[in-house]
Amino acid sequence: MTPILYSFRRCPYAMRARLALVSAGIETELREILLRDKAPEFLETSPKGTVPVIVDADTVIEESLDIMDWALAQNDPEGWLDFPQDGRAFIAECDGPFKTALDRYKYQNRHQSDAALERKNASVFIEKLEAQLAGQSFLFGDKPTMPDMAILTFIRQFANTDRAWFDVQPWPNVQRWLAAFLESARFEQIMGKYPKWEAGDPVTLFPS
Repeated sequence: MTPILYSFRRCPYAMRARLALVSAGIETELREILLRDKAPEFLETSPKGTVPVIVDADTVIEESLDIMDWALAQNDPEGWLDFPQDGRAFIAECDGPFKTALDRYKYQNRHQSDAALERKNASVFIEKLEAQLAGQSFLFGDKPTMPDMAILTFIRQFANTDRAWFDVQPWPNVQRWLAAFLESARFEQIMGKYPKWEAGDPVTLFPS
């Protein structure tokens, strides 16, 4: 039975799950969800109502990192799991302090936050990435691994919040790393546009 993937194109969590599924070569039945108008079948499957979600027979996987690990444990032809333990620490900082600051920077009205302060807080993590990327194309060498792909979708979101500002910061390594990702065939492959899924729609396979 083909696993079902509930996804939303622009969500950075869903993006990194799709990246891992493509790398692992795992075909899924894609169901595109609109976060402002969630399909009832999706909410029945995952009441917390956030994407991505994988349904594989009787197993429901509701966290993006768990989906990445699930996919790569089945097949890892590109060696994405070949990284040191430090990689998990980078991901944890991305998903924790950096994401908190990013949200308060990007959605300052919602959080009633000081955008300049939160951007400064988020920049602490960017500077760590800048140092880590010195002299190499990716975080742990000359090829991407899971930490690169788990983090880049959030760096994209941070950069796009004020791209003119981001592009003039003294972060050439991070800027190069992000640009290579955004210009890659892999990024293009995961960013196809799909209509909102409704029960009864024809099956859409991903990767197609």
